[in-house]
Amino acid sequence: MFASNSRYYGLATYQVTTSDGQSRIAVVPAVPNPLQLAGFHRRVSGDRLDLISARFLKDPALFWQFCDSNRSPTPDALAAADLIGVPKGPGAS
Repeated sequence: MFASNSRYYGLATYQVTTSDGQSRIAVVPAVPNPLQLAGFHRRVSGDRLDLISARFLKDPALFWQFCDSNRSPTPDALAAADLIGVPKGPGAS
């Protein structure tokens, strides 16, 4: 259902019925899991989380790890930050 680099990969799912009677699969929301930080990155004009993630984590789809590690509920909430923590990456503890 989700790509292996998604924060939702492997989470429990359940079935819901919409108001029009259709059946849908939903996922239990992910609980943020902050990774240890490798350091910090000072953002400059044009920096987007996907580009920063590609640079530091080698995968633009792992932008959500920056959100989790900086305790930011959404990428937009983190967009205003000058200095963001860089997670060590997948498998870090």
